[in-house]
Amino acid sequence: MTGSYWKKSKHKFIGITIAASLTACAVKPTTISQLQTNQNNNETQAANVTANKEKIQAKAPLKSEKTDNNLVFYVHNKYQGKIVYQGKPANQEKVIALTIDDGPWEPTTSQMLDILKENNVKATFFWVGKAVKQNPEIAKRVVAEGHAIGNHTWNHPYKRMSPTTAKSEIEKTADIIYKTTGVKTSLFRPPGGYLNNGLAAYAKSQKYAVVMWSQTSADTDPRAKPQVFVKNVLRDAKPGGIVLMHDGGGDRSRTVTALPKMIAGLKQQGYRFVTVPELLSN
Repeated sequence: MTGSYWKKSKHKFIGITIAASLTACAVKPTTISQLQTNQNNNETQAANVTANKEKIQAKAPLKSEKTDNNLVFYVHNKYQGKIVYQGKPANQEKVIALTIDDGPWEPTTSQMLDILKENNVKATFFWVGKAVKQNPEIAKRVVAEGHAIGNHTWNHPYKRMSPTTAKSEIEKTADIIYKTTGVKTSLFRPPGGYLNNGLAAYAKSQKYAVVMWSQTSADTDPRAKPQVFVKNVLRDAKPGGIVLMHDGGGDRSRTVTALPKMIAGLKQQGYRFVTVPELLSN
């Protein structure tokens, strides 16, 4: 059987060779001019491919994407290493970002998540590292429900610190966020909005966007009532606005009470809710 197989294959091979030769002979000879034209076309195509490749590589990263099954929150490269107070939406589109600091914190974070889910709103949570360590399950829920995450240091310090301490505050928090949820983020918010204590300088050196805010609910005022938080947010709303509120660091039940009215009022004004990575994606 082996001899018969090779014999047939040999005949088949000879037939293919003859057919190929006949086909090749039937092709009209190519002139030198045509060869040069083809070469020029090939060079032009190669140049176009290279240009397109460079254009793709230069394109800003996506607002979020999966890398090795981990979620990464990006901002446009023009915001990397910069201090940001608000976005600049095209044509002054009425988009606004709710940001929520100092958690995860129970029961407040869960209550706010319920409200956000009910209203189909995504927010951006700036987490304190030690709070993530204490509340890993609620941290996982925040990510699972599609909200964006930012770094808010490990201990929430205000005082000036050494570069080594600043690095530890941010990197330790980045590490616990990643180990708990698989998230990496290029967003950083300095506690209290302090920009001169060493934290913002380190964050900028690592290409974090240092995200401040354009308006605050003032929900850390111990005397203010929930309706004041709502009034503050609705009064100061602007396209590309970044709203500050809190779910941790103390009793935030007044913020929970105010949140549904904030959302309803902003929707009535024609605002659409986006996360900070979406706001800073272009």
